[in-house]
Amino acid sequence: MEHASAGLSPFDLAAMLVVASAFLGWFNHHFIKLPHVVGLTAMGALAAIGLLVANAVFPGITLDNTVAQLLQQMNFTDTLLQGMLSFLLFAGALHVDLDRLKADWLPVLLLSTVGVILSTVIVGLLTWGLGLLLGLELAPIWYFVFGALIAPTDPVAVLGVLKEEKVDESLQASVAGESLFNDGVGIVVFAILLGAAVTGTEFSIAEGARLFLIEAGGGLLVGAIFGYLGFRAMRSMDEYALEVTITLAVVMGGYALCTALHISGPLAMAVAGLLIGNHGVTYAMSDITRDYVIRFWEVVDELLNSVLFLLIGLEMIVLVPGLNESLLMLTAIPITLLARAVAVTVSTRVVPAAKPKAEGAWGVLWWGGLRGGISIALALSLPAGPVRDLLLAATFGAVLFSVLVQRATLGRVIERTKVPCEDKPETEGGVPKGLG
Repeated sequence: MEHASAGLSPFDLAAMLVVASAFLGWFNHHFIKLPHVVGLTAMGALAAIGLLVANAVFPGITLDNTVAQLLQQMNFTDTLLQGMLSFLLFAGALHVDLDRLKADWLPVLLLSTVGVILSTVIVGLLTWGLGLLLGLELAPIWYFVFGALIAPTDPVAVLGVLKEEKVDESLQASVAGESLFNDGVGIVVFAILLGAAVTGTEFSIAEGARLFLIEAGGGLLVGAIFGYLGFRAMRSMDEYALEVTITLAVVMGGYALCTALHISGPLAMAVAGLLIGNHGVTYAMSDITRDYVIRFWEVVDELLNSVLFLLIGLEMIVLVPGLNESLLMLTAIPITLLARAVAVTVSTRVVPAAKPKAEGAWGVLWWGGLRGGISIALALSLPAGPVRDLLLAATFGAVLFSVLVQRATLGRVIERTKVPCEDKPETEGGVPKGLG
């Protein structure tokens, strides 16, 4: 057939990813026994390294080039930001207890706004200083672009931990709420700074604030509208198959509209998921519908989660770091940890009312500030060239450390901080509460 010579179809690519994720997940479960996303990322990274070594030993096979071409054809950035992210955020928001989130709204608000901006500035300043020491010829704005793309914590990685670890419900709400909203804020800040960097225009705080309000406010509004419409439609019937379809329509239609209007789709999905997962689950669904909706989105979340972290590991193939890239990759780890520490401290301790009530909350919020696929996708979206190579290397350093070290040890941090666990059932009246 004619299309066969043009490359693999989207279905072929999806089939390869799902088969690989299923096999590696099975292998990890039975033999390696690492946490699921850690195991997939580690095996993806090892596969990437193995392909590079095999290509060096046997240059004729060019396996790394083959896989790199497949990844390029897949377009990780568009796949995540324009597709997977909408489903992942909605699925995560479904399980967040809105009442708890309302009770702890101030730390969530500060962490997802002030925290993101502070982290952007601190990372930007420190990497700028490092760039001067290394003699890198980068305009200062690019260091702040890196600060913006690495600032948001990844909801996929964070919510995955909270499903496995029993932590105080108020702390669950703070961590989950921040991870759902700060990625939307971070993407907006990144887009504003990238626009200034690419055009070469001087960055204006006033113009940046105006664009931020439009994109973030528009996303919140669209999310509220689509969530409410979905709630009303589901309340008017008791047909579980159709109601599952309505949730899909909310996600896909809402995100597509946000993309067309150039407003924040991630924020829209967080709001829509909160509305459907709380008011919709409580007032608009029968028991059988609730069970189907929750389980359907759990399967979607698990599948996309698996594919995402496998892709993160495999994307190492596109990166062949030189000396400067390697130095940035290593130093990005302490820089992002320090910026996260300052952001958490300011967001939770400067304003007394924002201080989390749970014991050991600071340590969990700091070490649990995991970076993941969103940062990788944003880095890969940068214009091709030396700047992209440098910032991509720094991003990979921070993300791989976050997934392979922080994610793997966060459970121990929670245990050491002795975060109190309320011995309550995971459901109340059949309705899932929190992220347990």
